[in-house]
Amino acid sequence: MPLTKRSSGVLMHISSLPGDYGIGTLGEEARNFIDLLVNMNCTYWQILPTGPIDDCYSPYKSTSAFAGNPLLIDPALFFQWGLLSTEELQNCQSVDLPYSVNYHGLIKNREAIFKLAYARLKPEQHKKIRSYCEANEAWLPDFSLYTALADFFSENDWTKWPDRDLVLRKPSALAAARLKLREAINYHTFLQYVYAEQWGTLKDYASSKGISIIGDLPIYVAHESADVWSHPELFQLDPNGRPLAVAGVPPDYFSKNGQLWGNPLYRWDTMKQNGYAWWMNRIKCAFSAFDYIRIDHFRAFSAYWSVPASETTAIKGRWIPGPGIDFFKALTHLCPHPPIIAEDLGLQDDALTQLLDQTGFPGMRIMAFAFIDDEDNIHLPHNYKPNMVAYSGTHDNNPLFSSIIEYTPEQRDYAFRYCGYTDQWENQWQTGGFQSPSCRALIRTLWQSVANLVILPIQDICGFGKDTRMNEPGTTGGNWTFRMTRKNMSLIDVNWMQKLNETYKRS
Repeated sequence: MPLTKRSSGVLMHISSLPGDYGIGTLGEEARNFIDLLVNMNCTYWQILPTGPIDDCYSPYKSTSAFAGNPLLIDPALFFQWGLLSTEELQNCQSVDLPYSVNYHGLIKNREAIFKLAYARLKPEQHKKIRSYCEANEAWLPDFSLYTALADFFSENDWTKWPDRDLVLRKPSALAAARLKLREAINYHTFLQYVYAEQWGTLKDYASSKGISIIGDLPIYVAHESADVWSHPELFQLDPNGRPLAVAGVPPDYFSKNGQLWGNPLYRWDTMKQNGYAWWMNRIKCAFSAFDYIRIDHFRAFSAYWSVPASETTAIKGRWIPGPGIDFFKALTHLCPHPPIIAEDLGLQDDALTQLLDQTGFPGMRIMAFAFIDDEDNIHLPHNYKPNMVAYSGTHDNNPLFSSIIEYTPEQRDYAFRYCGYTDQWENQWQTGGFQSPSCRALIRTLWQSVANLVILPIQDICGFGKDTRMNEPGTTGGNWTFRMTRKNMSLIDVNWMQKLNETYKRS
């Protein structure tokens, strides 16, 4: 569905919201952020994937393509339902470093609280959970069983489970496991119900305020997931369930060795036989949760980088054609005008350009990339198109202020000339923050562009530096933990954002 109106938004994951509970949640602080967007005359809130995170806390390698992350549940909801006391709710509060999520301590704390609330469920709540199960039977039973088994064996990698019959999903073994782990299965189902209830309330609030939420759909799923375990025939696996080839991208701006993601690749030929049913169900669920979905690494539908599973870097991969327009023709039967944003960054070719033209989906541009060479590259604002989403940067980029600092003098000079900024950099760069004249010059140029939707990460709204970067591609440590504080939020120059949106007709 093409973007036809000039508008703007902010990129911030739910986990980065401020609050008292050690991580951003779906509760009051999320509603406050929606109010802030309204006050800034913005109309979009873009988030990262909301599935359960992996051991590196990445939302892009979730244990489920359908489930929600229970850590994002606001514990206050349990108190409102009469499942926690005031003292128990206070025990959920955290005095950790305000800019970071301490996942290790958080997970331990939430497990105790969640189990306490589950043990106090009332009969009427059990009835609602059963109705939720019936409405989500396509994925929920497998997810809850997989998660219970992973807990029981202390192992997310299902190929390492000691019970071979469970690895192979033999019906008798599955039936026995469901009986033996019934309470654990019900517990994980309960958490998904709570997440869905709170998400639905938040989504309704956003809609009532005129805020559209852009969800993020990773192109791939993790091997250690309920999806691959329950549908091994859909993935390129050997008879033991191990990947034959894995996903990644070749060497690029972010990494000289490329990025080896390690996700199993799809058997697109097998998926095609039933009209891509697993994918259609996945997208249908996403459409019910979000107003738009951003498909991460969209180019894999055109061609994907396949790396032998034995490799330790992504260098020795090869491009293999993806399902192409055939997939999206099937999607139009589900939704004639799908609200999709295509993350088409990285190496682009004619086939990808053609696929975008055929679908009509808006692509993406990143202003931070505009000045890194002396070419007339696609990220320069004069090359944008109306049906496009333009960012200062994404969760994978350095914040804008640090990008300016790390430009070479020649790159910085070009960026300033392009944006009409004439002050002396050496005299003001230490100003930092959202008051930085150079940052404002680049943001203003972004807002002036013809791209119908422009988005700033919350770090660029605040003028933060590289210590607040959300993710550095190609690394596994120190990512995904950034949080805002209430003080940070209160210092945002709302008036400047209001005027910016009014001036460039993005209100």
